Formats: sequence, structure tokens, C-alpha cells
Amino acid sequence: MKISFNCIAGLPGQHETSASVSGDTITVDGVAYDLSAVPEGGFAEPDGEHPFFGQIARIGGELHLSLLWFYDAATAEVHQPAAAPVLAVTEGEVPDPITRKPAPQPEPQEA
Repeated sequence: MKISFNCIAGLPGQHETSASVSGDTITVDGVAYDLSAVPEGGFAEPDGEHPFFGQIARIGGELHLSLLWFYDAATAEVHQPAAAPVLAVTEGEVPDPITRKPAPQPEPQEA
């Protein structure tokens, strides 16, 4: 699955998006979407409530889609890349496309 992202800073307290892939199924925030019906060379236009942005296509046997990806602005770098990366995920967790702030380092202990 080739996944691109439409990244959106969420409201304070809003959960961050998480996703995983298993075959032609993508699970986003705990909801599984079976995309096996998208034909080779064809497109799907999602309707109703869903996490997709634009059409879903199958090209060369591989699904191509764009996800709406909500993230916590408090943990993210202020300046995100203009275009989030396109990731190829065949199985497992979808990597977080957000550039994060470095984790805070613990204060040194005085002797």
C-alpha cells in the first residue's frame, strides 16, 4: 500500500491518528477498511465517514491512498515538511509521518 498523508494539527486533547496495514485492509484508529474491492487500474470514491482524502486507486496491484492524519501540535516541530512523505507499507504499523520535537532531557542531578 502506498500511503500519502494530509497532516492536520489536532485540537488540544484530540487523539493522534494511528494506522496499520494487513493485506488490502487498512485499520485507522481502530476501524478496519477492506479495500480489496478496488479493481486493478480502477478507483474508489469513499463516501460517508472515513479517514481518506481523495480517491483510492489500485495501480500495478498496489493500493494508493491518502489519509487524513491528526497529530498533537504540542509534540510536533512547528515547521513540518510542505509535503509529508509517501510511505510504502505492506504489513504492520503505518509509521508516524510527523516531525517530532526532541524528547526533553532529564535535568542533571547535583552531587
